Amino acid sequence: MEASEAAAIGRCRAGDSDAFRVLVERHSRTVFRVAYRMTGNEQDAEDVVQETFLRAFRRIGSYDGRAAFSTWLCSIAANYSLDLLRSRQRSQEVGGMEEDSADSSLTPERLALSREARERVAAALNHLSALERTAFTMRHFEGVSIGDIAVAMGRPSGAVRHCVFRAVQKLRRELQPLMRARYATPE
Repeated sequence: MEASEAAAIGRCRAGDSDAFRVLVERHSRTVFRVAYRMTGNEQDAEDVVQETFLRAFRRIGSYDGRAAFSTWLCSIAANYSLDLLRSRQRSQEVGGMEEDSADSSLTPERLALSREARERVAAALNHLSALERTAFTMRHFEGVSIGDIAVAMGRPSGAVRHCVFRAVQKLRRELQPLMRARYATPE
């Protein structure tokens, strides 16, 4: 952790809301990316970001520094995202990915395939357990280390590694038909 971030955290613990604003500005994009990947919805992701920082502000005293501050925030965001999804009982709208429709190289066929791929990935992510989804999202979308994920989730590193492995295996199984169709040679 950089000295400026550690100092801001220390000032937050002392009740300095301006110091917390610095942390929000520094980490809001990362938290948004996690929330968006977890919820698949921009409005929900914005709600998750607000709730994440509210919860972080209230619990700043419980941050112990074992994981990076960004990892701690991402775990709060991932957990709240899962809570939100459960409460709304969504089944098909999770795990979105951005679409770049302004790219002139995208033909209608490529756009359709891209849309189908996004929908299949979203459905596949929806079939993961909450732990698998959280660990996979933090590891593969945000690049958080297994050790930091373990600390953030309160799980042993081996268990987190196994969650990520199971998630990858499940996603491969579910997405294999898409890959076969995409790379099939025309007859």
